[in-house]
Amino acid sequence: MNRALNGEGGPGPRWLSDEEQRVWRAYLHATTLLEDHLDRQLQRDAGMPHIYYGLLVQLAQAPRRRKRMTELAIDAKITRSRLSHAIARLEKNGWVRREDCPSDKRGQNAVLTDEGFGVLERTAPGHVEAVRQVMFDRLTPEQVLQLGEIMQVMAEGLQPQDTGADLPWLR
Repeated sequence: MNRALNGEGGPGPRWLSDEEQRVWRAYLHATTLLEDHLDRQLQRDAGMPHIYYGLLVQLAQAPRRRKRMTELAIDAKITRSRLSHAIARLEKNGWVRREDCPSDKRGQNAVLTDEGFGVLERTAPGHVEAVRQVMFDRLTPEQVLQLGEIMQVMAEGLQPQDTGADLPWLR
């Protein structure tokens, strides 16, 4: 099919080979199913999507369970507006609160509340088990190492270090 799209005359796009197309589609299929599975598990167990769980984890691991909003957006790999919306929802649940940043009058910190930490403590075992069942229990130790290396290479290529990069958390 890809070659048919290229048509006649001159160099065209570098279409994926049949094997590359197979791998690409398998990757899309697996990542879509994985995200859906984890979202459903977290909605069922804690009433929150996967991204909110990730934000709570980031805050739980931060010193004094607080992190500057800008840093949280960078670590979560999301836009600042999406983060602001997510934090507003987490605040409504009483799991997070915002406070002004003492070192920068324009900045804000997100702070994980005791209630939010409790939700995370109750939710984490089921979430870890879901991840283990759908991913690590299905792979050999060698495949786990390979997958880790592959994902690291991909992440490094997608996250340029220059300041002009078009990255979500800079928008």
